[in-house]
Amino acid sequence: MAVSFHSPPRRILVRGVNWLGDAVMTTPALLRLREKYPGAPIALLTPAKLCDLYRHHPAVDEVLGFAPGEGLFSVGRKLRAGNFDLALVLPNSPRSAMEPWLAHIPQRIGYARSWRNWFLTRAVPTRPGHVPMRKPTIREVRRLVENPRRVTGGFQPPTTAHQLHEYLHLVAALGASPDPLAPQLAVTDAEVAAVKKKFGLENIFPPILSLNPGAEYGPAKRWPVERFIAAAREIQARTNCVWLVLGGQSDTALAAEIGAALGSRPPAVYNLAGQTSLRELMALLRLSRLLLTNDTGPMHVAAALGTPVVVPFGSTSPELTGPGLPGDSRHRLLKSDVPCSPCFLRECPIDFRCLNGISSTQVAAAIMEFVPDARNA
Repeated sequence: MAVSFHSPPRRILVRGVNWLGDAVMTTPALLRLREKYPGAPIALLTPAKLCDLYRHHPAVDEVLGFAPGEGLFSVGRKLRAGNFDLALVLPNSPRSAMEPWLAHIPQRIGYARSWRNWFLTRAVPTRPGHVPMRKPTIREVRRLVENPRRVTGGFQPPTTAHQLHEYLHLVAALGASPDPLAPQLAVTDAEVAAVKKKFGLENIFPPILSLNPGAEYGPAKRWPVERFIAAAREIQARTNCVWLVLGGQSDTALAAEIGAALGSRPPAVYNLAGQTSLRELMALLRLSRLLLTNDTGPMHVAAALGTPVVVPFGSTSPELTGPGLPGDSRHRLLKSDVPCSPCFLRECPIDFRCLNGISSTQVAAAIMEFVPDARNA
């Protein structure tokens, strides 16, 4: 049942989530909230590292950032100055519920979870169709691999299991529509022109493809680097494309290895890992014909900007956290048929068979669906 108000909320606070990919998956709920309350300013509280993600977003009027290590009382004081009368808490942590409580926001809505319900005025029960991402023990993983006949049908969640439905269900508690929308981000033409100038891409005419080989979550989500290289080399030979190698500071060594293997310097490859801001990364992804990536934050960003993605999935599930709107035919999400996947573990306890089972040839074939083959021109 939706929350009823004596009068529509005047100022709405949304407590955003803490990770890049998750933040992108909240944007359909933000759009539905804007649709429900078109006249109420919506402010979003988010970690400082994600503030720029929401720039130009049609559902967000103001972004409030908090620094790493910033205390609860500091955040509470910041929110109190906003005179909000409604807070929607998207994360499930106790802290995220305490922040609007400390700010004395009169209506506070979020999911019911341990150690936090007292801080909410409406604790929403777990939604029907929720599928938990349960991590098996090492013994369970080995048992699945040793006795694959015990697996009947594998992991087959319902179509409504995707994470974006979690956030849509919360805004439905405020009377908004729970019908899914594609995640949406905004980048201006001026931002694209600026990154082209900064990185010397203004006169590049072949297809520009991007490659993101890292994944913060852990090695169980990372397709082997030698396969990234093999797939990218094949595409280079067949299309005369230009590769942009992307990533954060922690990916620079990996990106350097890939860049050296693909041609070491422009115009064959541009190694930009560790050199871009979040907005510059977004502009480069919008500029790209497609993105070859692991299941990670930039995957979601690219899809939300309209750029197709090709993704080898290993320990995680495209049914739960895949890019874009579930079932979007623009993307190619590859999986190998192994009984232990998805396990949702950060590190593989056995032999990494889920990602080793996806070949560079399979990935190259998926990429070639989006770019012309120069040999047939």
